[in-house]
Amino acid sequence: MSLRDYIHQLEAQGRLMRITQAVSKQNEIAAILKACEPHPVLFEKVAESRFPVAGNLFCTKESIARYFAIQKREVIPLLARAIDERSPYQVVEEAACQEVVELAPDLEALPILGHFPGDGGNYITSGVTLARHPVYGQNADFHRCMQFSRDEMAMRVVASRHFDRFLDELGEVEVAVCVGNAPSVLLAAATSVELGVDELEIANALEPLKVTPARTVDLLVPADCEFVLEGTVSSARRHAEGPFVDLTETQDVVRQEPVFTLKAITHRQDALWQALLPGGLEHKLLMGAPREPTIFREVSRVARCLDVNITPGGCSWLHVIVQIDKRSEEDGRNAILAAIKGHRSCKHVFVVDADIDIYNPEEVEWAFATRFQGDRSLHIQARERGSSLDPSAEPDTCLTTKIGFDLTRPLHAPKTQFSKVSYPPIDAQRLQELGLAPQEPAT
Repeated sequence: MSLRDYIHQLEAQGRLMRITQAVSKQNEIAAILKACEPHPVLFEKVAESRFPVAGNLFCTKESIARYFAIQKREVIPLLARAIDERSPYQVVEEAACQEVVELAPDLEALPILGHFPGDGGNYITSGVTLARHPVYGQNADFHRCMQFSRDEMAMRVVASRHFDRFLDELGEVEVAVCVGNAPSVLLAAATSVELGVDELEIANALEPLKVTPARTVDLLVPADCEFVLEGTVSSARRHAEGPFVDLTETQDVVRQEPVFTLKAITHRQDALWQALLPGGLEHKLLMGAPREPTIFREVSRVARCLDVNITPGGCSWLHVIVQIDKRSEEDGRNAILAAIKGHRSCKHVFVVDADIDIYNPEEVEWAFATRFQGDRSLHIQARERGSSLDPSAEPDTCLTTKIGFDLTRPLHAPKTQFSKVSYPPIDAQRLQELGLAPQEPAT
């Protein structure tokens, strides 16, 4: 299913908010998206561009589950299978994303959003960046791009990421930044996999994917995406990038980043721009959810893992709750170590039993209050590299302290000592008789 097919589905289900009045790409669209979270929004008229904009499309894990017609608890197994059982995609010669080919590209024509008044410029945040290496093949990843001229952008490239290695070894790399992708492509591009894995094969394992050769660079791009920005990124040319409000909803620092120079823009005739609100629920979900299968896989090697939740309160990046079926007293500690291995940016890990709902913060806090003792349930890994997104980590090195909290109950203790007691049931009819429930209206 393409992005537009999904939007049509949302509208048919009555879950899409349409805004018909003209709105500005400078801060206004971002403000409306935040005010409307988690509801999907389509902006039909943008004051500065002829292209409409859609956002808030995947703000919850339920929305991903609904897209793939599965239960929420099945999302992690689905992504894990797609990573392990990736499959070749179909290459086609004609594609909707190339209905219009502009060889004299002008970024000013696009609804590239200004999100916050203090931003360094207007940003592409939803673009999937495709690049190729002669040895490792094609790679897909997210790299925010800040516009600073009509055909140039500063691309944020995080050190040690695969694309950073491409640039380091090659100096200049051809890229295609694809905007308006199917959800399967977005999720696949956000996964963390080994160097040499083509993430578009993960997308194809989630649902069939067609790709097509780009027009001016040697890359294969999703045939049904809305826009493709083609060009080169040079490690030798640098430009100030930022400030930018990132996942933590704090303002990132200004850095000198590689320059992305455009050669061409291709798009659908009636193309639709996809917005991704920085620090918003959708940003958090697309960052965090694809890391959950890698944590699940690592924890499953040392304990019986039931579910994983990278929490919105932890910026969907720094906090992880792991649910296990505890079989030995070492399972909690082993699950903590495995979770950190599965997601190196993780800062705090909470391990709970099967009876705790990991999507309910109050239940997790209850386990913290009743099952945790700091002198025997706390695991500390001091001073190792964490996330560049963590403003409290050491500048430049990103060194941080990682902590694990074993919130599981002791196996040797009576189960009743650590389990909630169920209240006696009472049926709705009896409550009505007592005047404690509203009467059903007469028909």
